[in-house]
Amino acid sequence: MADLKAFAEQLVNLTVKEVNELAQILKDEYGIEPAAAAVAVAPAVSNDNAPAEVAKTAFDVILKNAGANKLQVVKLVKDLTGLGLKEAKELVDAAPKPVKEGIAKDEADALVKQLQEAGAEVELK
Repeated sequence: MADLKAFAEQLVNLTVKEVNELAQILKDEYGIEPAAAAVAVAPAVSNDNAPAEVAKTAFDVILKNAGANKLQVVKLVKDLTGLGLKEAKELVDAAPKPVKEGIAKDEADALVKQLQEAGAEVELK
């Protein structure tokens, strides 16, 4: 039982990047597609010569400018990314910079909306 609690604690403390990597490992090695990552993971294509005109399923949220409410944007970036306060401030100071990469359209739209409401200038790629 103690091992399961330790394992659960490790899962809870994963960063967003680590969760995405875990989802990819589960899919690639075990054929398991976690529900939360199912939207963000593109279907596997076995043919390397696949056409380039595949619908885009992964989006990047790029912070272009923090705007007048820089402190609010730093706090929001910290909450959205799981970064520490110092790292979030460095990301905001280094704009234009990606806040999150390779995420689903719905999640990307929500992040853009939140960042714009905080006063930031944001781009969705």
